[in-house]
Amino acid sequence: MGDIGCYTLAALPPLSALDACLCMGASIGMAGGAERAHGKDFSRSTVAVLGDSTFIHSGITSLIDAVYNQETITVIILDNRITGMTGHQQNPASGMDIHNQPAPQLNIEKLVESCGVKDITIVDPFDLKATEKAIREAVAREEVSVVIARRPCALLDKTVKPPFTIDGCKGCGACMKLSCPAIERHGKTVVINPALCIGCGMCAQVCPFHAIKAKEA
Repeated sequence: MGDIGCYTLAALPPLSALDACLCMGASIGMAGGAERAHGKDFSRSTVAVLGDSTFIHSGITSLIDAVYNQETITVIILDNRITGMTGHQQNPASGMDIHNQPAPQLNIEKLVESCGVKDITIVDPFDLKATEKAIREAVAREEVSVVIARRPCALLDKTVKPPFTIDGCKGCGACMKLSCPAIERHGKTVVINPALCIGCGMCAQVCPFHAIKAKEA
């Protein structure tokens, strides 16, 4: 279940990662509604996804209700430190005001805890193994679980890293599933466009043949 945000772009192929999208703050409520309609066995594998600014805007109340109603859902808050979809405006969790001046910074994990959530995990989404582990453990719990995926928006983090290259590609297509714009299929093999690669290394994590490595600076 998703809200309106950058992650809505994952609704369509090739990711096809969202089954429902309604409006800001609706993901958690839809997940709870699915439990009422189909039971806890269904909702145990239901995940609500929303961004940090959307959570602050209209997701908090739904999270309080989910805890109060003792639902069995998992909530993933994509904390990219900005309001990404509508122009990179600051929000209460970014530590800056709308004029880019320092402002009190909302602590999302403490806010989630104050809503009554006991199971809270913070992960770096670029660490795929840790992220998958956190989500699998969360959906297995008989309670409301929250996973906070924290990583600054790629348009904010201007850190220059060496691009990755592929040597010995077997053409399995595992890296293509990331839908990274830098990864291109050329015939039966895959190449990485160095002009588009930001050096995040996620492709290297998913390559089963260890054919992807960082290019030496």
